[in-house]
Amino acid sequence: MANQQQPILKLSEEELVARLRARDTSAMSVLYDMYSATLYGVVLQIVKIEETAEDVLQEAFVKIWNSFESYDTSKGRLFTWMINICRNQAIDTIRSKQHRVNNKTEDIETGARLAFSADDFKPEHIGVRDMVENLNPEQKQVIDLMYFKGLSQSEIAEAYNIPLGTVKTRARSAVKLLSRFFKGRA
Repeated sequence: MANQQQPILKLSEEELVARLRARDTSAMSVLYDMYSATLYGVVLQIVKIEETAEDVLQEAFVKIWNSFESYDTSKGRLFTWMINICRNQAIDTIRSKQHRVNNKTEDIETGARLAFSADDFKPEHIGVRDMVENLNPEQKQVIDLMYFKGLSQSEIAEAYNIPLGTVKTRARSAVKLLSRFFKGRA
């Protein structure tokens, strides 16, 4: 049975996208096998709770399947599109009232366990942290706060007393630069 999965796991991004566009459910399994571990790490970095991360990842994959027709290959790579869906799903979760209520009722022992397990995900596993290190300090700060801490641009502007337009400009220029880094690695 492992031999049957081996060829499937070697699908190119183009083949995978074509099969997903054709609503091939087996392609969704391949997609999950190829990307779930990395996406889970990104989600866990934001939500900090393993059980919540698992739920968020499942919801994100359902969203990916249900909205796959909106994926535009000319706007970026499949992984980038999926990581944005997962990140947004995780941020929506931590901003939800239910999540905040659950966190407030957590006991000290659980909180301590989470504090020590929150660093398990290392963005450098997918090279993002290394690329972010190449940004100038202002761009790096905005990207760190947005993508690794889950803050919105408005929250960054307010918390750091930076004009919102400046935050948006730094984010946009950082994303353009990171896009060039990613294209250089592909």
